[in-house]
Amino acid sequence: MSLMPPIPFKTKLNRVVAGAAIFGSAMAMSLTCVHALETTAREAYLMDYDTGTVLLDKNGDVLTEPASMTKMMTVHLLFERIKSGSVSLDDTFHVSEKAWRKGGSKMFVEVNSDVSVNDLLHGIIVQSGNDSAIVVAEGLAGTEEAFAEEMTAEARKIGMTKSVFKNATGWPDEGHLVTVHDLAILARDTIKNFPELYKLYAVKEFTYNGIRQPNRNPLLGTSAGVDGMKTGHTETAGYGLTATAERDGRRLILVVNGLGSVRERRTESQKLLDWGFREFDNYDLFDAGEVVSSANVWLGSETKVDLVTDQDILLTLPRTNRDDMKVSVVYEGPIPAPITAGQQVATLKVELPGNEPHEFPLYAATEVDRLGFIGRIGAAIKYLLWGANG
Repeated sequence: MSLMPPIPFKTKLNRVVAGAAIFGSAMAMSLTCVHALETTAREAYLMDYDTGTVLLDKNGDVLTEPASMTKMMTVHLLFERIKSGSVSLDDTFHVSEKAWRKGGSKMFVEVNSDVSVNDLLHGIIVQSGNDSAIVVAEGLAGTEEAFAEEMTAEARKIGMTKSVFKNATGWPDEGHLVTVHDLAILARDTIKNFPELYKLYAVKEFTYNGIRQPNRNPLLGTSAGVDGMKTGHTETAGYGLTATAERDGRRLILVVNGLGSVRERRTESQKLLDWGFREFDNYDLFDAGEVVSSANVWLGSETKVDLVTDQDILLTLPRTNRDDMKVSVVYEGPIPAPITAGQQVATLKVELPGNEPHEFPLYAATEVDRLGFIGRIGAAIKYLLWGANG
C-alpha cells in the first residue's frame, strides 16, 4: 500500500464555496463538536444544506409528534403534482364538511366552495390552515386517510426512515410520529426539488375570505436569511419549528421541537442558527474531474497516472479546526498496467481530529497501456537496479 504525503490544501481550503447546491456528490458527514451548543429543545437537529453535514443532533432520531410541521409533507406532495403538470395553481378543490368543520388553525374556507390550489397553498403555508390541508388531501387522494398513506410512502422514498403520517394536518393521532432528522430531510428535499414553489414559504401574510393572517414562522423577516419553513404546536408536542436560512451563499436547516413557549421557540431557534453560521463554514477541496494527485504505474507505457475525483468534495468544518485537517491519497502501488480511464485505483482520505475518517474514490484520468515483452524486461531490470523511483 502506498500512502502519499499529506496534500497541501491551504489555498484550496481558503476558497469558500459560493453556494451552489451540490447533492449526491458532495461529502456528507457528522461532526463531533468539542463545543457543541446546549439547547433547551427536547429534540434539535441542525444540518448544512449543501453537504448534509450534521452540526447538532439532540435526540434527532427519537420519534416525536410533529404537530403542524406535518403540513410540510402535505405541501410537498402538492408541489410534486404541480411540478409533474397533473395539477396547476389555477385548479380548484372542493371544500367538504369535514374540512370546513376541522378545528385548530384555519384558513376559513367555506363549506361546499371551490378553492384554488394557489390559495390553498398560501392557506397551509402562511396560515397553517387545518381546513386547507384537508381540502388538499381530499382533492389529491379522495380521503385524508388515503392521502396519509401517500405521505408515509413519500417519506420513505426521499429517505425519511422512521416517520409515519396518519393525517394531513398534524392533529394528534395515535401513531402519527416523526423524527426531527426526518423533517430536516423533508425540508432539504423540498428546497432542492421545488426551488420556485419553495418561495411560497417566505410569504409574510395572506388574506382569505376577508381575514388577514401573518406567517406563523417567528424568524421570517426578523432573522437574517430566514426564508422558511413551518411551525408546529400541540399540548403534548410542545412548540416546534423547522427553519432554514441562507447567509453569504450558505444555507442551514434547523428543526427543533418540545420547547415550552412561543418566545422560547423563537429565541432558541435564533441562537442555534446563529451558532451554526458563526462556528462552521464550507470549504471546497476538489471539483469533479479535477486532478488530485498521481500514482506510480508498474510495467505501463507511462510511469505515472493522474488521479481524479468524480465528485465535488465540499466539507463543512468548524472554523477553528480546518487547519487540523489531514488529506492523503492511499493506493496499492505501483499500480499494474493496463489501466483503463475511469478505473478506480486509489482513495482520498480526509481526517479530522476526533472524527471518523472520510474516504472518496479516485479514478485514473487516462488509459495506460501495458508495455510489450521487451519493455517489461527493461522495466523489471530498471526496478531491480534502482527501485520504483529509478
